[in-house]
Amino acid sequence: MNCYCGNQRAFEQCCELLINGNILAETPEQLMRSRYSAYATNSANYIYQTYAKSSQDNQSIQEISTWAAQTQWLKLTIKHSDKLENVDTNNLDTSNDATASLPTVEFSALYIHNKSFCLMSEKSRFIKEQNLWRYLDGDVAEHIEISPPKRNEPCICQSDKKFKHCCALKLI
Repeated sequence: MNCYCGNQRAFEQCCELLINGNILAETPEQLMRSRYSAYATNSANYIYQTYAKSSQDNQSIQEISTWAAQTQWLKLTIKHSDKLENVDTNNLDTSNDATASLPTVEFSALYIHNKSFCLMSEKSRFIKEQNLWRYLDGDVAEHIEISPPKRNEPCICQSDKKFKHCCALKLI
C-alpha cells in the first residue's frame, strides 16, 4: 500500500520513518505529509510534538486522538509548497507580522467524518525551532461537506475505481 500522504512509497518507507522518529522532516512539505499520515494512523503524540511550541498550548493529545479516531482520511493533495532558499525561521517572534513571510504549504484533504465526506483546504505556515520544522498555524480557505458520487461513478478519491468498490465501503 502506498503511503497515506500520497507518495508512491510504502508507509513504512515514507511517513512512518518520521512518525517513529527514525528520520527528521527536511522540509515543511515533508512535515505536512507526515502529519497527515499521523492523523490517518492516529499518532496523536507525533501530531502534538510537531506543533510549534507557541501552538501546543491550544492543543490536547486526547482531543487530537479522539478526532483522528473519528475520521477516515482519504486523500491529500499538495497544491503548492514553498521552495526553501536560505530560510531561517529559528527563534522567530511569531507574535508579529513576521509570520507572513514564513514557509507555507497549501493543501487539500478529503476525509470522512460522522459518515459525511468533507473537503478542507488550508495554507499552513511552518517555523523551525531548534533546527526542527514545526507546524505553526494555518488559514483554512475552505471546509465543506461534499456529496458522494453515485455508486457506479468514479470514486471521490480519484482512485480509478467505482465509488461502490472504494470509499463507499468505508461508510459501512
